[in-house]
Amino acid sequence: MANIIRKEDALEYHAKGRPGKIEVVSTKETKTQRDLALAYSPGVAEPCMEIHENPEDVYKYTAKGNLVGVISNGTAVLGLGDIGPEASKPVMEGKGILFKIFADIDVFDIELNTKNIDEFVNTVKILEPTFGGINLEDIKAPECFEIEERLKKIMNIPIMHDDQHGTAIISGAALLNALELVNKKIEDVKFVISGAGASAISCCKIYIALGAQAKNMYMFDSKGLITSDREELDERKIIFAKDCANISLEEAFVGADIFIGLSKGNVVSKEMVQAMAENPIVFALANPTPEIAYEEAIAARPDIIMATGRSDYPNQVNNVLGFPYIFRGALDVRATTINEEMKLAAVKALAELTKKPVPDIVNVAYNEKSLQFGPTYIIPKPIDPRLLVTVAPAVAKAAMDSGVAKYPIKNWDAYENELYKRLGSDDNLLRYIINKAKQAPKRVIFAEAENLKILKAAQIVNDEGIAIPILLGKKEKINALIEEHGLQLENIQIIDPKCDSMEDKRYEYGQKFFEKRQRKGYNLYEAKKVMRERAYFGSMMLANGEADALISGITRKYQDMLRPALQIIGMKKEVKRVAGMYMMLTKKGPIFFADASVNFNPTEDELVDITVLAAKEVENFNIKPRIAMLSYSNFGSSDSAEAILVRNAVAKLKATHPELIVDGEMQASVAFNQELMKENYPFSALVNETPNVFIFPNLSAGNIAYNLLQEIGGAEAIGPILLGLNKPVHVLQLGSTVRQIVNMVAISVVEAQLKSSKK
Repeated sequence: MANIIRKEDALEYHAKGRPGKIEVVSTKETKTQRDLALAYSPGVAEPCMEIHENPEDVYKYTAKGNLVGVISNGTAVLGLGDIGPEASKPVMEGKGILFKIFADIDVFDIELNTKNIDEFVNTVKILEPTFGGINLEDIKAPECFEIEERLKKIMNIPIMHDDQHGTAIISGAALLNALELVNKKIEDVKFVISGAGASAISCCKIYIALGAQAKNMYMFDSKGLITSDREELDERKIIFAKDCANISLEEAFVGADIFIGLSKGNVVSKEMVQAMAENPIVFALANPTPEIAYEEAIAARPDIIMATGRSDYPNQVNNVLGFPYIFRGALDVRATTINEEMKLAAVKALAELTKKPVPDIVNVAYNEKSLQFGPTYIIPKPIDPRLLVTVAPAVAKAAMDSGVAKYPIKNWDAYENELYKRLGSDDNLLRYIINKAKQAPKRVIFAEAENLKILKAAQIVNDEGIAIPILLGKKEKINALIEEHGLQLENIQIIDPKCDSMEDKRYEYGQKFFEKRQRKGYNLYEAKKVMRERAYFGSMMLANGEADALISGITRKYQDMLRPALQIIGMKKEVKRVAGMYMMLTKKGPIFFADASVNFNPTEDELVDITVLAAKEVENFNIKPRIAMLSYSNFGSSDSAEAILVRNAVAKLKATHPELIVDGEMQASVAFNQELMKENYPFSALVNETPNVFIFPNLSAGNIAYNLLQEIGGAEAIGPILLGLNKPVHVLQLGSTVRQIVNMVAISVVEAQLKSSKK
């Protein structure tokens, strides 16, 4: 299912909070006068003089070695054309984010207000001391060719125009694999190419480097087939010019083995594809509308291998598979250029990676049971965590072998470990959860649908295929909010528990509730009356199998919304109490806090129960729990009641659940400091096992910790995740954001999926 992106949502995203998508963050301490004196005057003079004596030390003392300039003049932005440098800036910021996410490369985006080649080249040249590499972006042809060629000649750092080479590298890998599957040799096949711009020419050049023959390539531009008798033929097109009569694109398709589309949508028909040779390969890469629709091509030729530039079809040719990792490898060996050997190394690394077993996290993300090398999987998926540790080393080695590496890698194992650290641990967890939810969306009740945030979240989860919303509240008020804010929630079920039409349902639910609570303070009248409240009505819907999960709490006190769930849904048989856990998404990966919302002052046994609940939930996210039981004391350093409480809980856990990696009592700082742990507490089960689950001695500590980490530490909080109930019910914190609500819905759906799979 393709993502639905609305104009107003996109504009709000880019404008909210601090405008734009990037900021500069210090990597050193800057809090004290001494820090500032080291960072600037007088301390900064020392690295300045070192660099003056040895210019290569700029890589030692500054960010140059991890800094790429993304530079454009806005003359060919996406499919929008020449919209100017200012209008290109959101794209360049976005490119910087991709560099950071996928390869931990920092970026300054620079937009140049010039269309003059000399001005552009001279400006970039004089920026060389600043950057470790230059990514040219969204510059129109033919100027882009000359700009890149000139800069590569006069600069001593890696230069790449991604629009030229990105698609070439990715499609080259896909082509090698496709040819292997159909048992054809690249030197023998006939190509038809629609498009003769920067990307198309670069693609064909790399195919030639891989063994293809220019004589077998039929390239079409806006004027038709490129022939040698054409007047004023562009020098870059000459190599592809044919010494034959002009033929149409349709005629060229007859007997063709491969079609490469880098032009515009809907220029290829089913009949043209049907005229191709046996086992045709079609790369229709125009975006967002391919040269021929995926469905049409597949229908025309069942034996086809098809690729597009779109994420909603198999075999997406996406430049993000290339540029972050190519620059990573180039920067890490201080390459003086990005040469053909490095590009071909990236091609072959991508091709080989495709043939290896695919991690579960990738299968889940793309709603696949088991991706494997074949016609619908000829190129890795963009979120594959192996890309960085596969492509970057291949590029780095090629730079070394071709003699352009100034800082060769000596220890490849250490380099691979360094790359893994750049990825962070489990940094794809949230993406994993959301995509797993999309595999089998469940019915989720929103108990407070008269709230705008709830309605916005419902729209998103409905658009994205995460869940099927059921809205509880007054229909008139909900519909008024939908209309006022231009939301699109057509065909979404809205139920008003208080309306007359629900009287029979309230009676039915009240009767069932009375049967559950008749000896616990409720008479029949009270049981029926309370069904007018949405939290109770929604919980009964869930208990009755009319929904799969329930979300509430954004406008009401936590305990008021928790109580109906406890009374109606109840706890799992093996569970003695419920608990609340937060998932904190940090730069070092996800960590989990419990209890942070339910149990005020747990006993030893209750701490044991909370820990077991948290561990099981973390395991459901495909993460191995490594548990630190927190206190102000370290392993018996204090005999206070609180320290003893946590210490005893740890002892009981080790006795009753020996399979768990757990230890304590310990301070939070010790839990995160492996050197301190090894030096002072080498006996600990958490030595060499950095903890990811933190159990707090009381609710105050847990709640304070998660709020501080969120507000000051910059972590994203997801939760509270309610643990121990028979069915997925989650009570939001007051004031939760739309994003937080969406995340909790995704978790609810995954929990519902897990429950249904166990039936």
